[in-house]
Amino acid sequence: MLRDGPRTARVTLMLAHGAGAPMDSPFMNVIARGVARRGIRVLRFEFPYMAARRKGGRGGAPDREPVLIDAWRSAIASVRDAEKLVIGGKSLGGRIASMVADEAGVAGLVCLGYPFHPPGNPARARIAHLEHLRTPALIVQGTRDSFGRPDEISHYPLSRSIRIVWIEDGDHSFRPRASSGRTEAENLNQAVARVSEFIEGLS
Repeated sequence: MLRDGPRTARVTLMLAHGAGAPMDSPFMNVIARGVARRGIRVLRFEFPYMAARRKGGRGGAPDREPVLIDAWRSAIASVRDAEKLVIGGKSLGGRIASMVADEAGVAGLVCLGYPFHPPGNPARARIAHLEHLRTPALIVQGTRDSFGRPDEISHYPLSRSIRIVWIEDGDHSFRPRASSGRTEAENLNQAVARVSEFIEGLS
């Protein structure tokens, strides 16, 4: 597990990685360290398949959903006070966190690029559990995200506990096109700011 930020922080943010990149990918490093600089404790962990990739040096498909859910439950159990814990992550990591947030009784949920549907197939929405989510949640989403753009998500019956913040011209990792006049650093900094503000506002 990776740790950033002050140990004495009032709230801890625990993050899991996306399907294809580890907990210390450039994206995860920027988000975790940026939020930590705001005085929030940030923990990162890896699902079993990613940990196996790191040890064996080989690729491998993500674990099946029950394994991913159990990994999140174990990670949450390692923190003493769930009421001071916010969970979430990049894409897959955030989606699985959203499936255990209510049962775990955590303070909040943060999803960075939520995979609302497979690219090119908005009819296959992964939102059934989001209709009744009780945990306060923030979804940070790029306006060009192939896993869910504004015009697609606007039709979804999401819980009122969910707030969506849009990153202008961002893709699934918030990268903008050069023609947009924006930079990747600007978009990532915006994501860090919104996540930090959300967590600070939970008290």
